[in-house]
Amino acid sequence: MKRTLSYLWPLTKKVNSEFSGELEVTWLNGKKILDTKNANYSYGALHQILDVALQKTNANRGGHTLVLGLGGGSILQLLRKKYNFYGKITAVELDSKIIEIAKQEFKIQQYQPLEVICEDAEKFVQQHDKKFDTVIVDLFIDVKVPEQFFKIQFWENLAKLLQPEATVIFNAGIGEHHQLEIEKLQQATKQMISFQKTTHVKGTNTLLLGKKIE
Repeated sequence: MKRTLSYLWPLTKKVNSEFSGELEVTWLNGKKILDTKNANYSYGALHQILDVALQKTNANRGGHTLVLGLGGGSILQLLRKKYNFYGKITAVELDSKIIEIAKQEFKIQQYQPLEVICEDAEKFVQQHDKKFDTVIVDLFIDVKVPEQFFKIQFWENLAKLLQPEATVIFNAGIGEHHQLEIEKLQQATKQMISFQKTTHVKGTNTLLLGKKIE
């Protein structure tokens, strides 16, 4: 019934989050999406941007995939349903409210084998030693990427978790946000990860698509 009614007018449920402010789960045109006040977190424009990123990469579908920044889990749907990734996915999400929404509203349990960890992504890459074949970095608070994820220390730690020739996708900013930081990051990481920059993806976002350098 909600899906049918959503073609007539949006139906929205609001949830307060310590980290993201007011979150909105909305039925719109037969689909459920997750938004903050100013940005889409899952299944809307962000879903399309990550779809472009996956189209442009040649990742190991049977390998271990790390997702930093879960949102509502639309990246899991892309990986499993559209691109046929069948290896384990580890998803790291700071916000327990978002994890709750992803499980209850978007049924991410269907995307097994899946491990969801409630932890800060910066701490995760410092403290863990698992190796990954694909890493997707999608870490936003509303419309901005927190500054620590442009720091060389974060990327040095992340590089240690990469298998040889691992694929890295970094959703690096919206519009003109972070362009200077992105340029500095490309230069600072060129001995670890070879990044290609794609701007104005779906008219808005900048993507860094990379391969681990041996």
